[in-house]
Amino acid sequence: MTSTNNFFPEVSLLVTHYNRSNSLENLLRQFKELHISFHEIIVSDDGSKPEHLNKIKNLQSSFDFRLVTTPQNKGLGNNINKGQAQVTSPYTLYVQEDFLPKSVFAQHFRDALDFMQTDADLDIVRFYAYFSYPTLKPFKKGFSKMVLSPWCFNHLKFYYYSDHPHLRRTSFAEKFGPYAEGVNGDLTEYRMCISFIQNKGKGIFFNNFTELFDQVNTTQEPSTATFRSAWKQESNSIVRLMRLVYLRYKFLKFRWDVAFLKLPSYR
Repeated sequence: MTSTNNFFPEVSLLVTHYNRSNSLENLLRQFKELHISFHEIIVSDDGSKPEHLNKIKNLQSSFDFRLVTTPQNKGLGNNINKGQAQVTSPYTLYVQEDFLPKSVFAQHFRDALDFMQTDADLDIVRFYAYFSYPTLKPFKKGFSKMVLSPWCFNHLKFYYYSDHPHLRRTSFAEKFGPYAEGVNGDLTEYRMCISFIQNKGKGIFFNNFTELFDQVNTTQEPSTATFRSAWKQESNSIVRLMRLVYLRYKFLKFRWDVAFLKLPSYR
């Protein structure tokens, strides 16, 4: 029987999926085994191959979710937008299909939801990252506020928003606009980062950011993202200098975009 404390009637789980039905099954099974349940579960599929789509449909009887499909692949932005449009609760937990919640997730998720319900200015709570947000101010219960400090010259500060697992208000698009469509996933995320900062978004970050979710990429269903190019791993002094110049350029470009980039409407 589901624990009352692990039922979140104010929250919908939104999962985006593309050709990784085994990963999706593992994610949904993990939530079920941890006795974590939600107002609803929505799986938004981005035109997966028939064998994956058929498996997803077979999973519906076991995990009770609503499936939103598209006849052809339209990219991450469209996949999030069409899934988010189906959400009927005040809050959305967004997770991509290759993540697995850990046993301690529920208790910290309850804290995150309480924070959002208490503070109307809070737009996002982030649970996972590849790196810590560079400027954090201690908050409470293992979370910190993300602070966009003008004295921080690390380009990573502009990644205030992230597509990694997070809790947000379902009205998110009303403040920050829909996700960019017709561009690759990295640019979709980047434009949302810019919009989030331009519209004065506020968020908190779980300090021990690898303790709540695992990202699992199997050989059968590998990640399509490349996280580190070879030149970034080189120790050669010339390469290090080139990287330093590139990072300074990135910082200046991000700052310019925050100040002047006018994002087109995708409505």
